[in-house]
Amino acid sequence: MRLLICPDKFAGTLSAPDAAEAVAEGWRSVRPDDDLVLRPLADGGPGFVDVLAAAHPEGKRFPVPTADPLGRPVTGEILIVGDTAYVESAHACGLHHLSPAERDPRRAGSAGLLPLLTAAAEVDGVRRIVIGLGGSATNDAGVRVLAGLGRPEALAAYAGNGDDADPGAAAGAASDMTPETATLAGIELIGATDVDNPLTGPRGASRVFGPQKGADPAAVEELEAALTRVASVLAEGIAETPGAGAAGGLGAAILALGGRLTSGIQLVRDAIGLDAELRQADLVITGEGSFDEQSLHGKVIDGVAGAGAALGVPVVVIAGRVTAKPAAWHAAGVTDALSLSEEFGLERALGDARGCVREMAARVAVG
Repeated sequence: MRLLICPDKFAGTLSAPDAAEAVAEGWRSVRPDDDLVLRPLADGGPGFVDVLAAAHPEGKRFPVPTADPLGRPVTGEILIVGDTAYVESAHACGLHHLSPAERDPRRAGSAGLLPLLTAAAEVDGVRRIVIGLGGSATNDAGVRVLAGLGRPEALAAYAGNGDDADPGAAAGAASDMTPETATLAGIELIGATDVDNPLTGPRGASRVFGPQKGADPAAVEELEAALTRVASVLAEGIAETPGAGAAGGLGAAILALGGRLTSGIQLVRDAIGLDAELRQADLVITGEGSFDEQSLHGKVIDGVAGAGAALGVPVVVIAGRVTAKPAAWHAAGVTDALSLSEEFGLERALGDARGCVREMAARVAVG
């Protein structure tokens, strides 16, 4: 049998490469003679640069000093492949930078993305910047990034009349790392999104993702009002564009800067030649930490399952937890979905994720 192993990260427990290795270890313990192909994936969120760097060994990686969502110094990274620079917004804006007690998207800001963008633009020969969007702690539509690139009206709109709301005020130090004349002139901007949500509304950034980032119901409504004000000063149609709500609205910021959005998982699939591997596979195992309804709207599992279904290849999901409804994941092309927390208990699933993935893969191999 030829098995294609292509998981996303298990957030907080396993990187995508580690998850892929755990699946392979479990499978080989039962079927050592099978042909295993490991292709860890990312959809624009954390791990985006790592996965692309593995697909492009000729690329060059550069560290870039920046700030996290609360303004503390962190080091991001850019990957240069030919005339394209790859940037991961989560390096600066990621939820993983904050402890649970620190999570409040009314305070978290995306200013730290700006030094990453300008550093990428300053690399000789770069004509295109691809920004991975996902895994953010923020919900500010990138207004400080826009302000740093000559669009201050978005920041003013976010604050509103008489409000003292200033997303990323604590992250103002990031502005000190950026040239006063910051520009992306002549650079093509592409946002690689992990979701297809618009900026505002019932499926918008605030209402869908705000609670995951620490917003209570009252904060969600404050954030929705702020993003609605931002939407009013952006070009018509930006707020409604699929993916505008990615990474707390950074998708909308990229559109406002003249860029475009694309599917992060499709971009990664193309970069690593995943579709060619799918055509040769007898079975695919993918997975992530939480397989929920959002997983079926532009994330890794959605992209893998859709491609597998089109080719008639069965796709099995191994996830930390599974809350997506069987009818939904069957329709998306998933053959079976297996939950570590249900099988092994939440405590072990979190404390020994690698061992649980390895054991679950062995069970799948037995059939």
